[in-house]
Amino acid sequence: MATYDLTPRIAPNLDRHLVFPLLEFLQESQLYPDEQILKAKIELLNKTNMVDYAMDIHKSLYRTEEVPQDMIDRRAEVVARLKALEEAAAPLVEFLQNASAMQELRADKQYNLQMLHDRYQIGQEQIEALYQYAKFQFECGNYSGAADYLYQYRGLCNNSERSLSALWGKMAAEILMQNWDIALEELNRLKEIIDSKSFSSPLNQVQSRIWLMHWSLFIFFNNDNGRTQIIDLFNQDKYLNAIQTNAPHLLRYLATAFIVNKRRRPQFKDFIKVIQQEQHSYKDPITEFLACVYVNYDFDEAQKKMKECEEVILNDPFLGKRLEDGSFSNVLLRDEFLENARLFIFETYCRIHQRIDIGVLAEKLNLNFEEAERWIVNLIRNSKLDAKIDSESGTVIMEPNHPNV
Repeated sequence: MATYDLTPRIAPNLDRHLVFPLLEFLQESQLYPDEQILKAKIELLNKTNMVDYAMDIHKSLYRTEEVPQDMIDRRAEVVARLKALEEAAAPLVEFLQNASAMQELRADKQYNLQMLHDRYQIGQEQIEALYQYAKFQFECGNYSGAADYLYQYRGLCNNSERSLSALWGKMAAEILMQNWDIALEELNRLKEIIDSKSFSSPLNQVQSRIWLMHWSLFIFFNNDNGRTQIIDLFNQDKYLNAIQTNAPHLLRYLATAFIVNKRRRPQFKDFIKVIQQEQHSYKDPITEFLACVYVNYDFDEAQKKMKECEEVILNDPFLGKRLEDGSFSNVLLRDEFLENARLFIFETYCRIHQRIDIGVLAEKLNLNFEEAERWIVNLIRNSKLDAKIDSESGTVIMEPNHPNV
Protein backbone atom coordinates (compact mmCIF):
# COMPACT_ATOMS: atom_id res chain seq x y z
CA MET A 1 0.00 0.00 0.00
CA ALA A 2 3.06 2.30 0.09
CA THR A 3 2.18 2.95 -3.59
CA TYR A 4 -0.82 4.97 -2.41
CA ASP A 5 0.98 6.76 0.44
CA LEU A 6 0.66 10.51 -0.20
CA THR A 7 3.20 11.61 2.44
CA PRO A 8 5.91 12.39 -0.19
CA ARG A 9 3.42 14.68 -1.98
CA ILE A 10 1.91 16.23 1.14
CA ALA A 11 5.07 16.84 3.22
CA PRO A 12 6.57 19.58 0.96
CA ASN A 13 3.39 21.63 1.54
CA LEU A 14 3.59 21.45 5.35
CA ASP A 15 5.69 23.08 8.03
CA ARG A 16 8.30 20.45 8.90
CA HIS A 17 6.87 20.11 12.44
CA LEU A 18 3.55 19.03 10.90
CA VAL A 19 5.32 16.16 9.14
CA PHE A 20 6.11 14.46 12.47
CA PRO A 21 2.50 13.28 13.10
CA LEU A 22 2.49 11.73 9.61
CA LEU A 23 5.75 9.89 10.31
CA GLU A 24 4.38 8.70 13.67
CA PHE A 25 1.33 7.27 11.90
CA LEU A 26 3.45 5.56 9.22
CA GLN A 27 5.66 4.08 11.93
CA GLU A 28 2.64 2.66 13.79
CA SER A 29 1.08 1.29 10.60
CA GLN A 30 4.45 -0.31 9.64
CA LEU A 31 4.05 0.77 6.05
CA TYR A 32 7.84 1.28 5.83
CA PRO A 33 10.78 -0.31 7.69
CA ASP A 34 11.26 1.26 11.14
CA GLU A 35 14.83 2.27 10.30
CA GLN A 36 13.64 4.27 7.28
CA ILE A 37 11.13 6.24 9.39
CA LEU A 38 13.70 6.95 12.14
CA LYS A 39 16.18 8.25 9.54
CA ALA A 40 13.46 10.50 8.08
CA LYS A 41 12.72 11.81 11.60
CA ILE A 42 16.39 12.64 12.25
CA GLU A 43 16.67 14.39 8.89
CA LEU A 44 13.65 16.53 9.80
CA LEU A 45 14.83 17.19 13.35
CA ASN A 46 18.22 18.40 12.14
CA LYS A 47 16.43 21.41 10.63
CA THR A 48 14.67 22.27 13.90
CA ASN A 49 15.81 23.12 17.43
CA MET A 50 14.38 19.91 18.93
CA VAL A 51 17.86 18.63 19.71
CA ASP A 52 16.94 16.44 22.69
CA TYR A 53 14.34 14.62 20.59
CA ALA A 54 16.93 14.16 17.82
CA MET A 55 19.33 12.66 20.36
CA ASP A 56 16.65 10.19 21.53
CA ILE A 57 15.91 9.12 17.94
CA HIS A 58 19.65 8.73 17.25
CA LYS A 59 19.97 6.42 20.27
CA SER A 60 16.98 4.34 19.09
CA LEU A 61 18.23 4.12 15.52
CA TYR A 62 21.81 3.15 16.31
CA ARG A 63 21.05 1.29 19.56
CA THR A 64 23.56 3.30 21.56
CA GLU A 65 23.68 5.68 24.49
CA GLU A 66 26.33 7.81 22.76
CA VAL A 67 25.45 10.82 20.60
CA PRO A 68 27.69 12.59 18.05
CA GLN A 69 29.65 15.64 19.19
CA ASP A 70 27.92 17.84 16.60
CA MET A 71 24.59 17.13 18.32
CA ILE A 72 26.06 18.10 21.70
CA ASP A 73 27.49 21.31 20.19
CA ARG A 74 24.18 22.07 18.47
CA ARG A 75 22.34 21.70 21.79
CA ALA A 76 24.68 24.20 23.46
CA GLU A 77 24.06 26.65 20.58
CA VAL A 78 20.28 26.28 20.90
CA VAL A 79 20.33 26.85 24.67
CA ALA A 80 22.53 29.95 24.29
CA ARG A 81 20.37 31.39 21.50
CA LEU A 82 17.18 30.73 23.49
CA LYS A 83 18.63 32.57 26.47
CA ALA A 84 19.63 35.57 24.33
CA LEU A 85 16.17 35.77 22.73
CA GLU A 86 14.52 35.42 26.14
CA GLU A 87 16.51 38.40 27.43
CA ALA A 88 15.70 40.53 24.36
CA ALA A 89 11.97 39.81 24.71
CA ALA A 90 11.95 40.00 28.54
CA PRO A 91 10.51 43.58 28.94
CA LEU A 92 7.48 42.76 26.76
CA VAL A 93 7.04 39.22 28.18
CA GLU A 94 7.03 40.66 31.73
CA PHE A 95 4.36 43.17 30.69
CA LEU A 96 2.23 40.43 29.08
CA GLN A 97 2.46 38.33 32.25
CA ASN A 98 1.36 41.25 34.44
CA ALA A 99 -2.45 40.99 34.71
CA SER A 100 -2.98 44.55 36.01
CA ALA A 101 -0.70 46.05 33.35
CA MET A 102 -2.54 44.11 30.63
CA GLN A 103 -5.78 45.87 31.65
CA GLU A 104 -4.30 49.09 30.24
CA LEU A 105 -4.51 47.66 26.71
CA ARG A 106 -7.39 48.73 24.50
CA ALA A 107 -8.86 47.61 21.16
CA ASP A 108 -6.92 50.47 19.51
CA LYS A 109 -3.55 49.09 18.36
CA GLN A 110 -1.97 52.52 17.84
CA TYR A 111 -2.95 53.59 21.34
CA ASN A 112 -1.40 50.40 22.76
CA LEU A 113 1.88 50.91 20.90
CA GLN A 114 2.12 54.53 22.11
CA MET A 115 1.22 53.54 25.69
CA LEU A 116 3.83 50.75 25.75
CA HIS A 117 6.46 53.15 24.45
CA ASP A 118 5.63 55.99 26.85
CA ARG A 119 4.99 54.05 30.06
CA TYR A 120 7.09 50.92 29.72
CA GLN A 121 9.81 51.90 27.20
CA ILE A 122 8.74 49.01 24.98
CA GLY A 123 9.12 49.75 21.26
CA GLN A 124 9.34 48.00 17.91
CA GLU A 125 12.64 46.38 18.85
CA GLN A 126 11.07 44.52 21.78
CA ILE A 127 7.97 43.62 19.72
CA GLU A 128 10.21 42.14 17.01
CA ALA A 129 12.15 40.29 19.74
CA LEU A 130 8.87 38.72 20.90
CA TYR A 131 8.27 37.37 17.38
CA GLN A 132 11.77 35.88 17.18
CA TYR A 133 11.41 34.41 20.68
CA ALA A 134 8.01 32.86 19.79
CA LYS A 135 9.39 31.44 16.53
CA PHE A 136 12.36 29.94 18.36
CA GLN A 137 10.05 28.42 20.98
CA PHE A 138 8.10 26.80 18.15
CA GLU A 139 11.30 25.41 16.62
CA CYS A 140 12.18 23.94 20.04
CA GLY A 141 8.81 22.16 20.17
CA ASN A 142 7.28 24.40 22.86
CA TYR A 143 4.05 24.89 20.91
CA SER A 144 2.01 26.20 23.84
CA GLY A 145 4.43 29.04 24.58
CA ALA A 146 4.80 29.80 20.88
CA ALA A 147 1.02 29.99 20.37
CA ASP A 148 0.58 32.40 23.30
CA TYR A 149 3.38 34.74 22.21
CA LEU A 150 2.37 34.69 18.52
CA TYR A 151 -1.19 35.63 19.54
CA GLN A 152 0.12 38.57 21.61
CA TYR A 153 2.53 39.57 18.85
CA ARG A 154 -0.27 39.80 16.27
CA GLY A 155 -2.12 42.20 18.57
CA LEU A 156 0.86 44.60 18.51
CA CYS A 157 2.35 44.04 15.05
CA ASN A 158 2.02 46.69 12.31
CA ASN A 159 3.73 44.64 9.59
CA SER A 160 1.05 42.71 7.63
CA GLU A 161 3.53 40.14 6.24
CA ARG A 162 4.95 39.44 9.70
CA SER A 163 1.44 39.22 11.13
CA LEU A 164 0.47 36.69 8.43
CA SER A 165 3.57 34.62 9.18
CA ALA A 166 2.67 34.67 12.89
CA LEU A 167 -0.85 33.46 12.06
CA TRP A 168 0.52 30.48 10.10
CA GLY A 169 2.75 29.68 13.09
CA LYS A 170 -0.13 30.02 15.52
CA MET A 171 -2.29 27.64 13.47
CA ALA A 172 0.54 25.08 13.22
CA ALA A 173 1.04 25.24 17.00
CA GLU A 174 -2.68 24.71 17.67
CA ILE A 175 -2.74 21.73 15.26
CA LEU A 176 0.28 20.18 16.98
CA MET A 177 -1.42 20.62 20.37
CA GLN A 178 -4.61 19.13 18.86
CA ASN A 179 -6.66 22.20 19.79
CA TRP A 180 -8.95 21.58 16.82
CA ASP A 181 -11.60 24.26 17.50
CA ILE A 182 -9.00 27.03 17.91
CA ALA A 183 -7.08 25.72 14.88
CA LEU A 184 -10.30 25.96 12.83
CA GLU A 185 -10.73 29.60 13.89
CA GLU A 186 -7.16 30.36 12.74
CA LEU A 187 -7.83 28.49 9.47
CA ASN A 188 -10.85 30.70 8.77
CA ARG A 189 -8.82 33.83 9.56
CA LEU A 190 -6.07 32.72 7.18
CA LYS A 191 -8.55 31.93 4.41
CA GLU A 192 -10.10 35.38 4.71
CA ILE A 193 -6.67 37.05 4.45
CA ILE A 194 -5.53 34.84 1.54
CA ASP A 195 -8.73 35.50 -0.43
CA SER A 196 -8.73 39.27 0.15
CA LYS A 197 -5.00 40.14 0.25
CA SER A 198 -3.25 41.53 -2.81
CA PHE A 199 -0.31 39.23 -3.52
CA SER A 200 2.84 40.19 -5.42
CA SER A 201 1.89 37.54 -7.98
CA PRO A 202 -1.16 35.29 -8.57
CA LEU A 203 1.14 32.27 -8.19
CA ASN A 204 1.86 33.25 -4.57
CA GLN A 205 -1.85 33.38 -3.86
CA VAL A 206 -2.38 29.94 -5.45
CA GLN A 207 0.52 28.55 -3.39
CA SER A 208 -0.98 29.97 -0.19
CA ARG A 209 -4.29 28.27 -1.01
CA ILE A 210 -2.49 24.96 -1.60
CA TRP A 211 -0.67 25.24 1.75
CA LEU A 212 -3.94 26.11 3.49
CA MET A 213 -5.70 23.05 2.06
CA HIS A 214 -2.88 20.72 3.08
CA TRP A 215 -2.74 22.10 6.63
CA SER A 216 -6.54 21.97 6.86
CA LEU A 217 -6.52 18.15 6.51
CA PHE A 218 -5.39 17.86 10.14
CA ILE A 219 -8.29 20.04 11.27
CA PHE A 220 -11.11 18.75 9.08
CA PHE A 221 -10.52 15.07 9.83
CA ASN A 222 -10.50 15.81 13.56
CA ASN A 223 -13.56 18.03 13.62
CA ASP A 224 -17.17 16.90 14.06
CA ASN A 225 -18.34 18.89 11.06
CA GLY A 226 -15.12 18.50 9.07
CA ARG A 227 -16.52 16.37 6.24
CA THR A 228 -18.88 19.22 5.34
CA GLN A 229 -16.26 21.93 5.86
CA ILE A 230 -13.71 20.26 3.58
CA ILE A 231 -16.28 20.24 0.74
CA ASP A 232 -17.12 23.89 1.44
CA LEU A 233 -13.43 24.84 1.12
CA PHE A 234 -11.96 22.46 -1.48
CA ASN A 235 -14.93 22.66 -3.83
CA GLN A 236 -14.85 26.46 -4.20
CA ASP A 237 -13.79 27.35 -7.74
CA LYS A 238 -10.50 29.06 -6.81
CA TYR A 239 -9.49 26.23 -4.49
CA LEU A 240 -10.61 23.45 -6.84
CA ASN A 241 -8.64 25.10 -9.67
CA ALA A 242 -5.55 25.14 -7.41
CA ILE A 243 -6.06 21.41 -6.70
CA GLN A 244 -6.42 20.56 -10.38
CA THR A 245 -3.37 22.54 -11.48
CA ASN A 246 -0.96 21.98 -8.56
CA ALA A 247 -2.19 19.35 -6.09
CA PRO A 248 -4.48 16.74 -7.72
CA HIS A 249 -3.67 14.25 -4.92
CA LEU A 250 -5.99 16.31 -2.67
CA LEU A 251 -8.87 14.88 -4.74
CA ARG A 252 -8.60 11.78 -2.51
CA TYR A 253 -9.80 13.78 0.49
CA LEU A 254 -12.52 15.66 -1.35
CA ALA A 255 -13.77 12.36 -2.87
CA THR A 256 -13.83 10.74 0.58
CA ALA A 257 -15.74 13.69 2.04
CA PHE A 258 -18.37 13.44 -0.72
CA ILE A 259 -18.73 9.68 -0.14
CA VAL A 260 -19.11 9.81 3.67
CA ASN A 261 -21.29 12.92 3.67
CA LYS A 262 -24.80 12.00 4.77
CA ARG A 263 -26.40 14.75 2.71
CA ARG A 264 -25.77 14.36 -1.00
CA ARG A 265 -24.57 17.60 -2.46
CA PRO A 266 -25.79 19.18 -5.70
CA GLN A 267 -22.07 19.69 -6.50
CA PHE A 268 -21.50 15.93 -6.51
CA LYS A 269 -22.29 15.52 -10.23
CA ASP A 270 -19.84 18.28 -11.13
CA PHE A 271 -17.22 16.66 -8.92
CA ILE A 272 -17.59 13.37 -10.82
CA LYS A 273 -16.70 15.32 -14.00
CA VAL A 274 -13.55 16.60 -12.24
CA ILE A 275 -12.60 13.01 -11.29
CA GLN A 276 -13.08 12.03 -14.94
CA GLN A 277 -11.02 14.98 -16.23
CA GLU A 278 -8.16 14.41 -13.81
CA GLN A 279 -7.75 10.64 -14.24
CA HIS A 280 -4.59 11.27 -16.28
CA SER A 281 -2.95 13.39 -13.54
CA TYR A 282 -4.14 11.58 -10.42
CA LYS A 283 -6.05 8.46 -9.47
CA ASP A 284 -6.16 6.09 -6.54
CA PRO A 285 -8.71 3.42 -5.49
CA ILE A 286 -11.02 6.06 -3.95
CA THR A 287 -11.25 8.26 -7.06
CA GLU A 288 -11.32 5.15 -9.28
CA PHE A 289 -14.24 3.76 -7.26
CA LEU A 290 -16.30 6.85 -8.11
CA ALA A 291 -15.30 6.57 -11.78
CA CYS A 292 -16.33 2.88 -11.84
CA VAL A 293 -19.77 3.62 -10.38
CA TYR A 294 -20.68 6.93 -12.02
CA VAL A 295 -18.66 7.07 -15.26
CA ASN A 296 -18.05 3.51 -16.43
CA TYR A 297 -20.93 1.72 -14.63
CA ASP A 298 -18.47 -1.11 -14.04
CA PHE A 299 -19.81 -2.67 -10.83
CA ASP A 300 -17.43 -5.64 -10.78
CA GLU A 301 -14.47 -3.28 -10.88
CA ALA A 302 -16.16 -1.04 -8.28
CA GLN A 303 -16.37 -4.05 -5.96
CA LYS A 304 -12.60 -4.66 -6.33
CA LYS A 305 -11.88 -0.99 -5.76
CA MET A 306 -13.98 -1.02 -2.59
CA LYS A 307 -11.60 -3.55 -1.03
CA GLU A 308 -8.62 -1.44 -2.09
CA CYS A 309 -10.30 1.70 -0.71
CA GLU A 310 -10.45 0.06 2.72
CA GLU A 311 -6.68 -0.49 2.64
CA VAL A 312 -6.04 3.07 1.45
CA ILE A 313 -8.14 4.47 4.31
CA LEU A 314 -6.43 2.31 6.95
CA ASN A 315 -2.98 3.43 5.75
CA ASP A 316 -3.74 7.13 5.29
CA PRO A 317 -2.68 9.38 8.23
CA PHE A 318 -5.79 11.57 7.88
CA LEU A 319 -8.42 8.97 6.97
CA GLY A 320 -7.18 6.10 9.15
CA LYS A 321 -7.66 7.77 12.53
CA ARG A 322 -8.36 5.09 15.16
CA LEU A 323 -10.84 5.39 18.00
CA GLU A 324 -9.55 3.47 21.01
CA ASP A 325 -12.11 2.14 23.46
CA GLY A 326 -10.35 -0.04 26.00
CA SER A 327 -8.96 -3.01 24.10
CA PHE A 328 -11.23 -2.24 21.11
CA SER A 329 -9.89 -0.19 18.21
CA ASN A 330 -12.01 1.06 15.34
CA VAL A 331 -11.53 3.24 12.25
CA LEU A 332 -14.83 5.09 12.16
CA LEU A 333 -14.37 6.63 8.72
CA ARG A 334 -13.73 3.21 7.13
CA ASP A 335 -17.08 1.88 8.33
CA GLU A 336 -18.96 4.96 7.11
CA PHE A 337 -17.11 4.89 3.79
CA LEU A 338 -17.92 1.22 3.09
CA GLU A 339 -21.58 1.64 4.08
CA ASN A 340 -22.01 4.64 1.78
CA ALA A 341 -19.96 3.04 -1.00
CA ARG A 342 -22.40 0.09 -0.98
CA LEU A 343 -25.26 2.57 -1.14
CA PHE A 344 -23.67 4.27 -4.18
CA ILE A 345 -23.34 0.92 -5.99
CA PHE A 346 -26.89 -0.14 -5.10
CA GLU A 347 -28.39 3.19 -6.06
CA THR A 348 -26.68 3.31 -9.46
CA TYR A 349 -27.30 -0.37 -10.16
CA CYS A 350 -31.02 0.14 -9.44
CA ARG A 351 -31.21 2.98 -11.94
CA ILE A 352 -30.10 0.61 -14.68
CA HIS A 353 -31.96 -2.62 -13.79
CA GLN A 354 -35.63 -3.29 -13.05
CA ARG A 355 -35.21 -6.76 -11.51
CA ILE A 356 -32.07 -7.43 -9.50
CA ASP A 357 -30.78 -10.79 -8.31
CA ILE A 358 -29.88 -10.43 -4.60
CA GLY A 359 -27.07 -13.00 -4.97
CA VAL A 360 -25.47 -10.94 -7.75
CA LEU A 361 -25.97 -7.75 -5.78
CA ALA A 362 -24.50 -9.34 -2.63
CA GLU A 363 -21.33 -10.10 -4.58
CA LYS A 364 -21.08 -6.53 -5.80
CA LEU A 365 -21.62 -5.20 -2.27
CA ASN A 366 -19.03 -7.54 -0.72
CA LEU A 367 -21.73 -9.13 1.51
CA ASN A 368 -23.09 -12.65 1.85
CA PHE A 369 -26.69 -13.34 0.69
CA GLU A 370 -28.33 -12.96 4.13
CA GLU A 371 -26.39 -9.77 4.92
CA ALA A 372 -27.28 -8.31 1.53
CA GLU A 373 -30.99 -9.16 1.91
CA ARG A 374 -31.07 -7.62 5.40
CA TRP A 375 -29.17 -4.54 4.19
CA ILE A 376 -31.59 -4.02 1.26
CA VAL A 377 -34.67 -4.52 3.48
CA ASN A 378 -33.40 -1.83 5.88
CA LEU A 379 -32.56 0.46 2.98
CA ILE A 380 -36.05 0.14 1.46
CA ARG A 381 -37.65 0.65 4.88
CA ASN A 382 -35.59 3.76 5.71
CA SER A 383 -35.73 5.47 2.33
CA LYS A 384 -38.30 6.43 -0.25
CA LEU A 385 -37.05 3.70 -2.53
CA ASP A 386 -39.97 2.30 -4.51
CA ALA A 387 -38.99 -1.36 -4.49
CA LYS A 388 -39.98 -4.72 -3.05
CA ILE A 389 -38.23 -8.01 -2.40
CA ASP A 390 -39.47 -11.24 -3.97
CA SER A 391 -38.15 -13.79 -1.46
CA GLU A 392 -39.14 -16.80 -3.60
CA SER A 393 -37.02 -15.75 -6.57
CA GLY A 394 -34.42 -13.93 -4.42
CA THR A 395 -34.78 -10.70 -6.38
CA VAL A 396 -35.39 -7.01 -5.79
CA ILE A 397 -38.10 -5.61 -8.08
CA MET A 398 -37.87 -1.91 -8.83
CA GLU A 399 -41.07 -0.01 -9.53
CA PRO A 400 -41.02 2.13 -12.70
CA ASN A 401 -39.83 5.74 -12.30
CA HIS A 402 -38.44 5.08 -8.85
CA PRO A 403 -36.89 8.10 -7.16
CA ASN A 404 -33.23 8.24 -6.19
CA VAL A 405 -32.17 6.90 -2.81
